[in-house]
Amino acid sequence: MSVSTDDNARRLDVLVAIEELKAALAAHNITLPSLGIDAMTFLGSVAPPLVELGRCNPETARKLTEALR
Repeated sequence: MSVSTDDNARRLDVLVAIEELKAALAAHNITLPSLGIDAMTFLGSVAPPLVELGRCNPETARKLTEALR
């Protein structure tokens, strides 16, 4: 199975988006431990890969809520 240039571009796009989100969250002292790529969509070629935000504890949820306000 070969990977097209479009597939590579979509995968790179999701990786860049994740790094940008990590940096923006870090500016507010927020870390989402499970932040990463949704493996099922990353391996597929039907839709753009999704970002998996994962789980966090209540303190992190509150920090995220405050940053968004």
